[in-house]
Amino acid sequence: MNPTSSPPVTLTIAGSDCSSGAGIQADLKTFGAFGCYALTVVTCVVAEVPGKVLSIQPIDLPIIRDQLLTLLESFPIAAIKTGMLFSTPIIEMVAEILSALKNPPPLIVDPVMVASSGDPLLEPDALIAYREKLFPIASLITPNLDELILLTKSSSQLRSLKAMHTAGKKLLTELNVPLLLKGGHLQSEVATDILLMPDGTEQTFTAPFYQNRETHGTGCTYSAAIAAGLACEASLIDAVSEAKKFITHAIAHGFQWKKVGALNQLTSP
Repeated sequence: MNPTSSPPVTLTIAGSDCSSGAGIQADLKTFGAFGCYALTVVTCVVAEVPGKVLSIQPIDLPIIRDQLLTLLESFPIAAIKTGMLFSTPIIEMVAEILSALKNPPPLIVDPVMVASSGDPLLEPDALIAYREKLFPIASLITPNLDELILLTKSSSQLRSLKAMHTAGKKLLTELNVPLLLKGGHLQSEVATDILLMPDGTEQTFTAPFYQNRETHGTGCTYSAAIAAGLACEASLIDAVSEAKKFITHAIAHGFQWKKVGALNQLTSP
């Protein structure tokens, strides 16, 4: 048997979404669309469909640890992304293991805090663990507007690109880690995201905003696409640019059934 050339390996550390629109299921589809071999560390099992979270069951810490350690030891992982981590103990353990790596791959942190339905996906005290343990080792953090408000303790809603940019600059000063500010929740005619770098570099990414489309799993898909781009040795700016095209395509060409819809992570633009 002749072995084929091995694809870049990507790892997602996230929750399981039984509807397959978000979480590790969305990440798997996205990694595959970019030609990557996908690994998973399951942190939680979530019973949900778009618009409703019924229940969350965290995985026992020793099992999460075993998943992560054995994958890190066995595969040449080229990029990692985190999604739903849910609790302080999970965040601290993941951060401890990743911090100890001698040659760590790029780490994309999607700070999953609230579902599109408004249901909480992060225990209240876990925000401190994100700030103190995981954010400092990230290559990129990808907050949406709701997450940016929580991270900056903004007293009011961010209702404009200018307000989002101002809040993002404040957070960048505090963390000194690249940020991708996602402006889709502004619901303007153009969906605008802003990449802020500690060296002062800023890059804006725009695409049409599609009204009345399924958005469950957009954050997961976007961050997974960025991780895949980095695994394929793209620069951060190029990886974000291609990921923006991918998530826009996934929204525009999403699926719709009688009761629910879903993103289309199965094909590239």
